[in-house]
Amino acid sequence: MAENTHIPKVLVVDDEPNIRELVQVALSFHGCTVVTAATGKQALRSAEESEPDLVVLDVVLPDLDGFEVCRQLRARGNEVPIIFLTARDTSSDTVQGLALGGDDYVTKPFSVEALVARIRAVLRRAARAGQAEPDEAETLRVGDLELDESRWTVHRAGTPVELSPTEFRLLAYLMRHQGRVLSRAQLLENVWGWDYAGQSQIVETYVSYLRRKLDPLGPPMIHTQRGVGYTLRPPQPAPDPAAARP
Repeated sequence: MAENTHIPKVLVVDDEPNIRELVQVALSFHGCTVVTAATGKQALRSAEESEPDLVVLDVVLPDLDGFEVCRQLRARGNEVPIIFLTARDTSSDTVQGLALGGDDYVTKPFSVEALVARIRAVLRRAARAGQAEPDEAETLRVGDLELDESRWTVHRAGTPVELSPTEFRLLAYLMRHQGRVLSRAQLLENVWGWDYAGQSQIVETYVSYLRRKLDPLGPPMIHTQRGVGYTLRPPQPAPDPAAARP
C-alpha cells in the first residue's frame, strides 16, 4: 500500500464485529497492519499504545461517540489522520466531523473498495508530508498573509491564525498558486489526495472555515469563481481620494 518500506498501521474502531473483520481483512490484504477497537475508550487507549498511522472511526459507539474520540485525540495533540464511518449522511454530521479535525468520512453502507481507496489516499498524503525535509519548507507571503511551513504557523496582519492541519494544507496550496483559479478537482487531488468523484462539499466547507478565520482580520482574499473553483489573491489597495482631485 505505501510507496516505501514502512508498513502502515490502521486502527479500526466499530462496535459491529462483522464490520471490524471485513475492514481488517481488506486492509491486511493491501499490506496494512490492523488494530481494532469496539468502543470509544478502547479507541483512545489503542491510539496511545499502538500509535497508528490512520484511524477508521465509527461515529456511533456504545460509550463515547466518534466525534468525542476525535475531540479528545486532538486535545492531546494527536494529529493522526481520521476517517469517520457514519450511518447519518447529513451535512451537519459531516461538517461537525471535519471541523473537529477529521480528514474524511464514508457513509454506511459502504463499499470496502471505496473505503480502502480513501485510506490509501490519506496514507499517501501523510507519507509525503512526513518525507519533506525541513529545508524544503517555505515561508509563503501574499499581501499581509504569511504562512511558515517549517513552524506550521499562519499570521495575518501580524495576528496569529489557528488552523487545523487540513485548513493549513489548503491555505498553503492556495497561496502557492496565488492568482490562479483552482478547480475543486485540483484541490481535492492536491490537498486531500482524492480522485474527483463529485465530492465538492468538503472543499466548500473548508474554504468557508478559512474565510471565517481570515476575513475578520482584513479584506477578503479567497474568491469564488462561480462554476469553476477558487482563487486567492492579495486585496487591491484602496483608491487614493487625493489622486482623483483635479
